[in-house]
Amino acid sequence: MVKGNLTVISDFIFLGFTDYPKVKVIIFVLCLLMYLITLLGNIILISITILDSHLHKPMYFFLSNLSFLDIWYTSSALTPMLANFVSGRNTISFSGCAVQMYFSLAMGSTECVLLSMMAYDRYVAICNPLRYPIIMNKSVCVQIATGSWVTGCLSALVETVSVLHQSLCGNSIINHFTCEILAVLKLVCVDTSRVQLIMLVISVLLLPMPMLLICISYAFILCNILSISSVDGRSKAFSTCTAHLTVVVLFYGTALSMYLKPSAVDSQEIDKFIALIYGGLTPMLNPIIYSLRNKEVKAAVKKLLIRNPLCAVATASSLSHMITGVNN
Repeated sequence: MVKGNLTVISDFIFLGFTDYPKVKVIIFVLCLLMYLITLLGNIILISITILDSHLHKPMYFFLSNLSFLDIWYTSSALTPMLANFVSGRNTISFSGCAVQMYFSLAMGSTECVLLSMMAYDRYVAICNPLRYPIIMNKSVCVQIATGSWVTGCLSALVETVSVLHQSLCGNSIINHFTCEILAVLKLVCVDTSRVQLIMLVISVLLLPMPMLLICISYAFILCNILSISSVDGRSKAFSTCTAHLTVVVLFYGTALSMYLKPSAVDSQEIDKFIALIYGGLTPMLNPIIYSLRNKEVKAAVKKLLIRNPLCAVATASSLSHMITGVNN
């Protein structure tokens, strides 16, 4: 609990989409569909990367990590909103808000780092294919994935503690559908310049810096692809890179517009819909984009459903129960 002017905040109230009463049901249905498709698509991707030995490669190892964090990311963002809509309650405890904020920030921050590492993986695979198995060996891949998770979780911890440690002036109404850090920061009644500086530094390190690495990687990749004489090889390289670039543009585009926009264009209503995009739409599209643009993934899905349907169902069921159990 945080004290401000002798007022103790124990619960927060979400305004959500109360300004749009005519479309609240539509938004709920769309969010529910996005969440279910996200769970199904990402669980399938994780299942095939585990069960199909042909996908035991660095690219799919990172892709399964992306799918795993997307499940948690969209669960932390959309599940509370869906539960509140069904129950009719729009409140959350202070500790619940802290947990929700932390997990959303941690998953988003981890994805920022992971996407840049996936770009580096594609750079090594296309520009240095002969040494690719040596450079991107199993130990290196595990270290890269672990580093991405640790970086994301630690940066989220710093931001969450920095914001919730501030004094709140008794105002417990959050003009959002989740405990989004910028929405909660608006409730602080003291000078927030230090907190904003911390958030700015972390945002610059996790958004423009990884994007710069991605741009450099793909500049080298593009030059290398254009020099490939084989039409099939060039087509396969373009297909793989296009899928990754599409995910990068969707995720970084919405994140940049949210966290590094000028204060003059600050709009809480726009922020809500942007949050729906990067919290619900992007995790839903990730497995669709990678599966539609990747012949290996499509072949693995067909093989899994035809030859191992029971094993696929068992894997998906265990993952689903794990997610449901933690959410409950």
